[in-house]
Amino acid sequence: MSTSPTTPPRARRRPARQALAPYAFLLPFLVPFVLFTLVPVGYAFWQSLHKTERTGGTFGHTHAVFAGFEQYADVVHEPFFGDSVVRVGVFALVQIPVMLLLSLVLALLLDSTVARLRRLFRLVYFVPYGIPGVVAAVMWAFLYDPRLSPIVELLRSAGITVDLLGTHLILFSIGNVVTWTYTGYNMLILYSALQALPADIGEAARVDGAGGWTIVTRIKIPMIRPALVLTGVFSIIGTFQLFTEPQVFRTISTSVTSTYTPNLAAYSLASGDNYSEAAALSVLLAVVTFLLSFAFLRLTSRRQG
Repeated sequence: MSTSPTTPPRARRRPARQALAPYAFLLPFLVPFVLFTLVPVGYAFWQSLHKTERTGGTFGHTHAVFAGFEQYADVVHEPFFGDSVVRVGVFALVQIPVMLLLSLVLALLLDSTVARLRRLFRLVYFVPYGIPGVVAAVMWAFLYDPRLSPIVELLRSAGITVDLLGTHLILFSIGNVVTWTYTGYNMLILYSALQALPADIGEAARVDGAGGWTIVTRIKIPMIRPALVLTGVFSIIGTFQLFTEPQVFRTISTSVTSTYTPNLAAYSLASGDNYSEAAALSVLLAVVTFLLSFAFLRLTSRRQG
């Protein structure tokens, strides 16, 4: 009588281990992502659906009651909501293209064949990003203060009177700080993408008679389009999280209010114990940021296609 061979237990366990192996590699990312992103967002959404009511008069007890989307309606109808969103939208339309253009120019300069001391300049361009945001904002606030700024004093001696902390220029002053801080960071991403391009592509183009400008505009920039899109998405997300610079400038300029940006408004609401409305504003801000980032990705992918 013949017997069929049996599969050893170790061999049966091997496919199961192989199937679980990818998840083991994903755990270092998934665990912090769930704990520090999904859980806080879920809790904020749950809190935004409730509001606090007081029972028993002034000295009574407070308790949370379900309010549905009432908090969202209250936030949208707040006078500061539209102003802060429009202000950040204008900021994004001006600051993001300027910053990405500067980042691209610096990356192309470092990648050029005539560039010297690349490591030094790469470090110099990246250093502003390594400075904490609060420190950078305080430093630029000193340069903007009419009583202390050497820049303002120099302009005044030339007959030019400007108030860099005034109502009309404060948004551009904040944009300058953000551009100075993050241009080097985006430059490093674009420079890495340029370094990953095959060297023989540029050499073949030069053999065919292409000049430097043609190689840059027709070959290099189109080939690093994914890196440009990535920096664009990062910039959109960062713009709608604008908080540090307005918060610092608020201490030295009356032009920056407690609701100057949506993120600053959410912080001010939470500081006033209005947690439900602050949570609703935070969720709305996250949704708007997601929709704009998704629209930007769709637009760029469609143009690329």
